[in-house]
Amino acid sequence: MGELRRSPLHERHVELGAKTAAFGGWEMPIEYAGRGVLAEHAAVRGAVGIFDVSHLGKARVAGPGAAEFVNTCLTNDLRRVGPGQAQYTLCCDETGGVVDDLIAYYYAADNVFLVPNAANTAEVVRRLAAQAPAGVAVTDLHTEFAVLAVQGPAAPEVLRKLGLPADGAYMSFADAEWKGRPVIVCRSGYTGEAGFELLPRWADAVPLWDELLTVVTGLGGLPCGLGARDTLRTEMGYPLHGQDLSLSISPVQARSGWAVGWDKPAFWGREALLAERAAGPARSLWGLRSNDRGIPRPHMRVSGPDGAELGEVTSGTFSPTLRQGIGLALLDRSVTAGDEVAVDVRGRVSTMTVVRPPFVSASPR
Repeated sequence: MGELRRSPLHERHVELGAKTAAFGGWEMPIEYAGRGVLAEHAAVRGAVGIFDVSHLGKARVAGPGAAEFVNTCLTNDLRRVGPGQAQYTLCCDETGGVVDDLIAYYYAADNVFLVPNAANTAEVVRRLAAQAPAGVAVTDLHTEFAVLAVQGPAAPEVLRKLGLPADGAYMSFADAEWKGRPVIVCRSGYTGEAGFELLPRWADAVPLWDELLTVVTGLGGLPCGLGARDTLRTEMGYPLHGQDLSLSISPVQARSGWAVGWDKPAFWGREALLAERAAGPARSLWGLRSNDRGIPRPHMRVSGPDGAELGEVTSGTFSPTLRQGIGLALLDRSVTAGDEVAVDVRGRVSTMTVVRPPFVSASPR
């Protein structure tokens, strides 16, 4: 692995005593000193948290017919949204495997802004650029913008205190200004709570973070790392690419078919996904809720009462809200909600119940 990339806020994280780790080729904060994941998680569920997720990719597809071109590549149907709306979508390969899941910001018929995952940005850009028609440019803007997520019931109040728009519908976005500096404001997030993702210019990230942090802590909130982001998204059952979605885990298996425009005449992986949906997936993503003190972790074996192997855990954690182990698992088609399964937790059998996520209720978005 080469040298890790750093957010424009890296020094701010160091000053706050953050514990950092490699994530998607970036050195990012996992948790902050003196508090930890449980406190950061509780802050988001009860008040508000601020996350630096500048490792997320950014790219633009622009030129005549850009939106139409993107719509022939990615799974979701961009025709379902209009200017000022964002859409969750998937980039698949010809086998139906997931190269990445990402957000598409629809500006206009000739302008679509994309936010892929950090480790997959270059590949998404490469695939789009290779297929782009004449006149359509695909530009990697990974370090042109930072991304700051403000999440929790008090998130709208935080934005109002900064003079930023806070009343847009879920998955809508706007080009706004903060102290004369441009910032994209999108009502979205990865926690299940009311929240926003702010995309300032890379050079403007530090002053915006500083003011956000002052307001957030004044409302009883905290800076939060990727550890809390993971526990929060797992409680909601949101998939993580590389674990719950991957080149070997299709949208049909991961129950992400809602993000596929099945009636579209073309998108990458269409034939394979239509065939899998028609046949029924051999395995599906389910939630697991521990009945004892066991905590599921990725790659742990899941079996039935008779010892027959049913699949494996893809994501798992201790739920700070429920105070018990929860996880997502890719399981055989014979499994259904309410079944009890056995999970091999480091050589000890833990009994868990199969459920449909989300595991908790979050505040209205």
